[in-house]
Amino acid sequence: MQVYLPIAEMSVNGLLVLIMGGVVGFLSGMFGVGGGFLMTPLLIFIGVPPAIAVGTQANQLVAASVSGVLAHWRRKNVDVKLGLVMLVGGAAGTALGVFIFGILQRLGQIDLVIALSYVLFLGGIGGLMLIESVGALIRGRKAGVRRKLHKHTWLHGLPFKMRFHRSRLYISALLPGGIGFVGGLMVAIMGIGGGFLLVPAMIYLLGMPTALVAGTSLFQIIFTTAIATFLQAAANHTVDVMLALLLLVGGVIGAQFGTKASGYLRGEQARALLALLVVGVALRLAVDLVMPPVNLYSITVPVDR
Repeated sequence: MQVYLPIAEMSVNGLLVLIMGGVVGFLSGMFGVGGGFLMTPLLIFIGVPPAIAVGTQANQLVAASVSGVLAHWRRKNVDVKLGLVMLVGGAAGTALGVFIFGILQRLGQIDLVIALSYVLFLGGIGGLMLIESVGALIRGRKAGVRRKLHKHTWLHGLPFKMRFHRSRLYISALLPGGIGFVGGLMVAIMGIGGGFLLVPAMIYLLGMPTALVAGTSLFQIIFTTAIATFLQAAANHTVDVMLALLLLVGGVIGAQFGTKASGYLRGEQARALLALLVVGVALRLAVDLVMPPVNLYSITVPVDR
């Protein structure tokens, strides 16, 4: 089933895209991440231009995140107040990221920056997550006791403290706001919800209960990705509606199954699986960067419009 994408100016297998959206939606519901860290590379692997993949993927994240949040909301696993504080920083980061994206696109460097960003961020953070989660699993088997996932540092002495009753935290609003700001940058430049960064940051820096992290992360991702989609479409014209619809349908369905599956995994197991996925994607992109292309050069004829 071939479907033509007007903005990307290419045809893709519609069924394949639906399946990809379902798989990523499943991961979104299971781990509390937007899933863009996987979807954007997958779109690039099937030939979608990186700039279009980033801009369109943000739209799909909105639907998958809404679906996941509704499921977590029914379980009362969403800290709305903390999510709103993260959203303030996320909105600012998204606006700045879209502006930087436009500059890089005009310079012709956006494809390289997207690939390098994935390799560096996913590889580094995924590696750290994998080391920690495996260590936690080993300690849990040996000692049989749970250790605190975070330690108090100078960050917890920052001003503008707020009390978040749902998460039982009394911390500076600058911490969740700063985490949201970095997540917003990633949404705009890399086409990801930033969940692979938000989730460990919320656990280890904020000290949130693991049960609340996934739902709160997705709650914030809904709005930052919606902002990114609007700005990318208006400023950079990189949102393909047809591709977005295919991803949206698959993502909504997959997120419901992923949320149910999340109840069967312990926190350490979920983090370990997420880390393996992140590292695997980073390695694949790194290989693509160093491998010689099939066509060493190409000639295109400009068309007057």
